[in-house]
Amino acid sequence: MLRITKQTDYAIVLLTHFAVDKARSVHNARDLAQAVNLPLPTTSKILKALARADLLNSHRGVKGGYRLARDPKDISVHEVIRALEGPIAITECLDASADCGIEPTCPVRANWHRINGAVQDALAAIPLSDMAAAYSFPSAGTAEVS
Repeated sequence: MLRITKQTDYAIVLLTHFAVDKARSVHNARDLAQAVNLPLPTTSKILKALARADLLNSHRGVKGGYRLARDPKDISVHEVIRALEGPIAITECLDASADCGIEPTCPVRANWHRINGAVQDALAAIPLSDMAAAYSFPSAGTAEVS
């Protein structure tokens, strides 16, 4: 079964919370954890990973926290998955570090590349703004869902 990790799922939930905030406010980890009902350590870890991937900007200080680095329509689900899980490879032979014994003679390897590309393209075509359009967070303050 193909499945993203809970951490990636939570990252999309967190980013969706940012996306519904039309004011593009700075949010701290504690408030975000409360708003989406996640443990603070998990939330902090995910926020740091998203900042390292340049999906969030980090702001230090008393009123510090995180803010989306780009407009939600310019951040794809594919980027979020890559930020938390690394490159998408639906079979082991598509992972550059894998060592498959039949790779040189594999009759279906080209098809797996084609399928993997289709999955990546599909995920790249779904922007965060589309994910946010379907959800409303009660604790998002004055944010409106578009």
